[in-house]
Amino acid sequence: MDAQHDQNVSQRIASADVDARVWDVIVVGGGPAGLAAAIAAYDQGAKDVLILEREKELGGILNQCVHNGFGLRRFHEELTGPEYAGRYIDELATRAITVALEATVLEVAPQGDDEVAVRVVSPTLGYKEPRGKSVVLSTGCRERTRGAIGTPGDRPSGVFTAGAAQKYVNREGERVGDRVVILGSGDIGLIMARRLTLEGAKVLAVVELMPYSNGLTRNIVQCLQDFDIPLYLSHTISRIVGKRRLEKVVISQVDDKRAPIPGTEREIECDALLLSVGLIPENEVARTAGVELDRRTKGPIVTQTRETTIPRVFSCGNALHVHDLVDFVSEEAEGAGRAAAKRALGQTQSAENYVAVEPGALVNYVVPQRIDLAALDEKTPFFLRVANVFQNKKLVVRRGDDVIKEIKRLRVAPAEMERVELDRETLRADQNGKITISLED
Repeated sequence: MDAQHDQNVSQRIASADVDARVWDVIVVGGGPAGLAAAIAAYDQGAKDVLILEREKELGGILNQCVHNGFGLRRFHEELTGPEYAGRYIDELATRAITVALEATVLEVAPQGDDEVAVRVVSPTLGYKEPRGKSVVLSTGCRERTRGAIGTPGDRPSGVFTAGAAQKYVNREGERVGDRVVILGSGDIGLIMARRLTLEGAKVLAVVELMPYSNGLTRNIVQCLQDFDIPLYLSHTISRIVGKRRLEKVVISQVDDKRAPIPGTEREIECDALLLSVGLIPENEVARTAGVELDRRTKGPIVTQTRETTIPRVFSCGNALHVHDLVDFVSEEAEGAGRAAAKRALGQTQSAENYVAVEPGALVNYVVPQRIDLAALDEKTPFFLRVANVFQNKKLVVRRGDDVIKEIKRLRVAPAEMERVELDRETLRADQNGKITISLED
């Protein structure tokens, strides 16, 4: 990132009185989604844009992702995480967008039909309550911990979430262990298997509960196979052993109900265990605001513009649903930022009627969950994840009982988000009946 740009942004923050006026758009979160949303809102015509970021710098999780592979779709070149964030921070510095760092949002509260108050505290600004004509929630996601998955055994030091270990290694210069086991084959866990190997640690195993990996195929190849790191599918850690420091883990094969099978136990001596067992959209602020959440995604229910069930409140990025590529986060956030700006400038109104969108057979979730027919673009993309790894299937889109689109897929997997597009004419042709997307033979 450009230090001079960061300094310019900081000077802009110091002179800002954030609650002296009503902002066009307030963006909560300054990670990849928040940066893209703010820039897009500004370019759409919303000239009073405020970003509230609780950390000391912009960029979010990208700042600790020193590996490359970012930006292939967005910028058509391989970038590291900080480089990807830096591209957007550079763009931000050329626009009169106000940023408040170390600003923690406590609550978002609608104020009638025209404004939304954002209650925020900061060591620099104190307590403030800026109001926005639109608010974009881009608060990212958090990792599941050991407590969330209930792994039995002792409670020694040496047990980390994969993201925490990534921060220790990449930002603090600390190696978390010499002999490492990783539970879960999500992308962060796979990337950390490679990273720790390059730092001189021995990654003994990656243990995955499911019969398939939850990471991208490219990460399985580049991070495990290229370094001869074993991947144990349909296995879990059935016990953690260690008095003060982790001494060993016991792994077991699991049955079709994901329960450990007695007699399949195997001990692995290690001094560090990394947990890569899933991400959860961070939506405490959305929940307290009264936003309706989807039980499947754990993120807000939204229209195709990413407006939530609370008018003028939008959501995007990993706060909405967990993405596999940051490039998709940026694309989605730009759409949300443009829609928030149009709403703030009075170019769009609250929808009166919606068409519901639901997942069908073998599909875990679909986003968006409803369609505002008055705000349709030429094409509307739907994002979804399937329930298992399948070969030679079709994605089938129905309105009521009528099939309106079919797409053949040679292979689908839960780790790789699927995309289906419907054009305006198709969506407007028949407004009766909900839309379902299923995976079928």
